[in-house]
Amino acid sequence: MELPSKIFIDGGDPAETKAADELLKKAGFPGVAGQTTNPSLIAKRFKKELGSTNKDLLDYYKKTVQEISRIIPNGAISIQVIGDPARPAGGLTTEDMLSQARDRITWIPNGVVKFPATTAGLAAAEVFCQEGPVNITLTFSQEQAAAVYVATKAHNYDVYVSPFVGRMDDRGEKGMDVVANIIEMYKKFGDGHVQVLTASVRTVQHILYALWLKSDVITIPFQLLKEWETQGFPLPPEDFIYDVPGLTEIPYKELSLDVDWHEFDLHHDLTDIGLTKFWEDWKTITAATP
Repeated sequence: MELPSKIFIDGGDPAETKAADELLKKAGFPGVAGQTTNPSLIAKRFKKELGSTNKDLLDYYKKTVQEISRIIPNGAISIQVIGDPARPAGGLTTEDMLSQARDRITWIPNGVVKFPATTAGLAAAEVFCQEGPVNITLTFSQEQAAAVYVATKAHNYDVYVSPFVGRMDDRGEKGMDVVANIIEMYKKFGDGHVQVLTASVRTVQHILYALWLKSDVITIPFQLLKEWETQGFPLPPEDFIYDVPGLTEIPYKELSLDVDWHEFDLHHDLTDIGLTKFWEDWKTITAATP
């Protein structure tokens, strides 16, 4: 049975990838179509599996995605650029992100490089989308998504934008509104070159609404996939209503996709917080590694 959205797994454990692929196929769905990884997920698995050793964390990241690639050789696997957001020279300048991207894309034949939804990140993606697939992560606003669309018009490869819904819900905002707004904007004014990848999903209701909206992709943590499976993999009815009381709605904005992407306001505090969290998790391991 085909779904209106491709299903990715959000995680850093190849065993979960394999189990998720089997669960979906057993239910009659296509298997896992891809995977999203991030520094926090990789560091967490490294610490659980190896503790404090002299193994190189970046090499561990590379070997992890290579193992995932063997399980889903036709799936798009996102690999993130990493750096200290407080020290641009430490790895989050446009030039350093491009250097990292050009290395990471050689790790596996089905890699996608994740850049943050920042000015430097989009400047890097604007260049790299002509060299390989890109995924703009830590996206929290319709304006950021508009900038992603404009910056990647001259692409030669797949382009994804990843709105993070759960982190907005956490602070009382209706994160799924951002997904709905981006999809509406792209349908009205876009050419289809940017795929909407609904990320940071926390509930089965998130999954159902993303399916109802026909988000191009939904990336799901393995434990949530199992919860969806336990419920019998329900699908949203045609009259599905996403009703989550207590969350502030995020209104749709009329934005032009025919302006320079630098004109959009890319700043979002949750993007900054997310980058800092990724770096802190990564640094915790690398600082302890001789």
